[in-house]
Amino acid sequence: MSYVFVSNFADRIQDFVQQKNALGYLYEGSMYALRNFDKMCSERFSQENQLTQEICLTWAVRKESEGNNALRNRLMPIREFARFLNRCGEKAFVLPPNFVRKGPRFTPHIYSEAEIASIWQIADSIKPNGHSPIRHLTIPTFIRLLYCCGLRPCEARKLRVEDVDLASGRLEIAESKGHKDRFVWMADDVRDWCRCYNDKVERIMPGRASFFPNPQGRCYSATGIQDAFRQIRVKAGIVQFGDYPPRLYDFRHTFATHRLYQWMREGKDISAALPYLSAYMGHVQLSDTYYYIHLVPGLLESMSGFDFAAFADLLPEVEAYE
Repeated sequence: MSYVFVSNFADRIQDFVQQKNALGYLYEGSMYALRNFDKMCSERFSQENQLTQEICLTWAVRKESEGNNALRNRLMPIREFARFLNRCGEKAFVLPPNFVRKGPRFTPHIYSEAEIASIWQIADSIKPNGHSPIRHLTIPTFIRLLYCCGLRPCEARKLRVEDVDLASGRLEIAESKGHKDRFVWMADDVRDWCRCYNDKVERIMPGRASFFPNPQGRCYSATGIQDAFRQIRVKAGIVQFGDYPPRLYDFRHTFATHRLYQWMREGKDISAALPYLSAYMGHVQLSDTYYYIHLVPGLLESMSGFDFAAFADLLPEVEAYE
């Protein structure tokens, strides 16, 4: 059942969401923020019909224990809503894009080949149960897709059946970071694995919309998929190395790192290959890609004795903010 907005902005928020949906954007993650924003407006600004600076700044107050990145994510849909109102000819205050700076990045964990093999083995051993009849199929395929295609976890979670072309091996990533769409191509063995997965799930849950559905048929929540991975990681004995435990997102870092390592081992022209990796990962500029591969030197030295010095100039230092 869809949420019913109740503030004076209800109709306009609904129109905004419908426009996003009409453009092919699920906008599911942002709906939570919009619902809470609508509730705040109803309770604290019940007489206000214009999206004012006061409303936006009230919404932008940091919550207790809320980090910079979480706050940025909460502000983003409200900023987009204000821009929508402006396009419709209505005056609305738009929060500046850099109103909150990104927090310091996590230090990613680069999974070793042995760790990946262990994770896959444990994921493949998940047993079906009555409450989650396809969990044993979904989790192993989801994790493989993260590593093999370098997807962000949210991109994989939100994949619809119609976004996955199992004939050609093409994934359509809709409304990813920066509200950009892109295509990602799967290797033949990954496509075949996904095709087998899809056939099995379709027999259990025919006509589903989400490619990776939860027991209710909707796409997995971030918490749900993270909890499943945490159990696998603990069983694999992959413990916390720094301030944070290894994450699902680290498969994206591992994908980029291992790809560069493979190219170097094959003697490929890295300066010519990097733009392809950047485009594949959905980056606008190479500097965004450098962040994912700046940990390679130590890996190469420990795994192969490769002389990284010859390639140091290709991977300049980047700031803590992408």
